[in-house]
Amino acid sequence: MNISVFLNGNKTIIEARPEESLMKVLRSLSYTSVKCGCSEGVCGSCTVLLNDKPVASCRIPVGIINNEDIETLDHFLATEEYTMIKQGFDLAGIKLCGYCNAGKIFCAYQILKKNKVPDRQEIIEQVKTLAPCCTDLSTLVNGIIYATEIRDKGYAAVARIAGRRK
Repeated sequence: MNISVFLNGNKTIIEARPEESLMKVLRSLSYTSVKCGCSEGVCGSCTVLLNDKPVASCRIPVGIINNEDIETLDHFLATEEYTMIKQGFDLAGIKLCGYCNAGKIFCAYQILKKNKVPDRQEIIEQVKTLAPCCTDLSTLVNGIIYATEIRDKGYAAVARIAGRRK
């Protein structure tokens, strides 16, 4: 079956069986940021943006994504939003392991998009379903808080505040 999608901003025709997972198809197209983890939609390793919302690509059959917009972490790394998220994670001491990055980063992106500074509990509600292998929940929440503050105040101001908190 031929499936037409917008993949990382480009109109693309994917040839695949309709029941095949989006994760498997993206991996076959050499999108290395899409990892195969739990295959149950929990670990976050296969997360992509589908119509600008984070989804577990292992749970999405390609047959239902005709004419949809898909963005992988490979493409997202060049965005301003990624820069803010990475800076926030760095200030919190998060070392991205390369395995579960997409889940953490795209979850943070979803929170940043809301254009407000969320409280800790709101962030915990958003990230509690993730199973990141390289950081604990509290540190991840701190990284997302730093990223939202960077979005609003700039990196230099937040780095000074973070330095005083340590």
